Amino acid sequence: MQLASRTAIVTGAGQGIGRATAIALAREGADVVCADINPGTAAETAAAVTAQGRRSLAVAADLGDVADIDRMVREAVAAFGHIDILVNNAGVTRRAYIMDLEEKDWDRIHRVNAKGVFFCLQRVAAVMIPRRSGSIVNIASVAGKGFHGTSNAVYAASKGAVISMTFTAAQQLAPHNINVNAVCPGIVKTAIVEDLFRTVAQKEGISVEDVERRAVAEVPLKRANEPEDIADAVVFFASRAARNITGQTLNVDGGLIPG
Repeated sequence: MQLASRTAIVTGAGQGIGRATAIALAREGADVVCADINPGTAAETAAAVTAQGRRSLAVAADLGDVADIDRMVREAVAAFGHIDILVNNAGVTRRAYIMDLEEKDWDRIHRVNAKGVFFCLQRVAAVMIPRRSGSIVNIASVAGKGFHGTSNAVYAASKGAVISMTFTAAQQLAPHNINVNAVCPGIVKTAIVEDLFRTVAQKEGISVEDVERRAVAEVPLKRANEPEDIADAVVFFASRAARNITGQTLNVDGGLIPG
């Protein structure tokens, strides 16, 4: 078990990539704090972690609210004594053409995807620094690298911010033996992506299945990611196998975009 005796926080753990990641970390021996804005789904994921034989803690938290982030970190430390891994996964978006985006979209998306990621990283790093150990994995997106099929330009900007934060945080936290990396998913079979597909289908008057087939047809490997594909990349970054890897981004996209 690669992560035995380690404690992880996974944000947005209630469904999709976050849920798969929490379970994958537990399978490798980690105890997991499952944070989500929805207390019910956070509790369901925590139960799934416990079913792997690991300790878990469900935390209801709005990851765009710094006070909630601080409380999440306090509860994690109170329960487990330390934090070894942070998976910054919580995120929001909507499908929109660039000229249809409004200020409220910018504020909502960046509040969670950029502000939330930064303050989770900062607050958890403060716990890791005295121990001179830690691994932070940010879930970015190929949208942040210019993928033309992004849900919207504001979302792409928020994920570009995550990538930039990853580079800078890796440099500044390296003296404390803290690794910071990012996983950049392509198309993933999650509820959020299904909702985006439904929006396109309604707008174009075609079936959701046709939208999905068209999207997957662009992927060189001709398949979308399962949430577990992203979770496996996170486990790698959190493990000793990646101890000398920091400041990097890994595309898990079936070949959609280069490097």
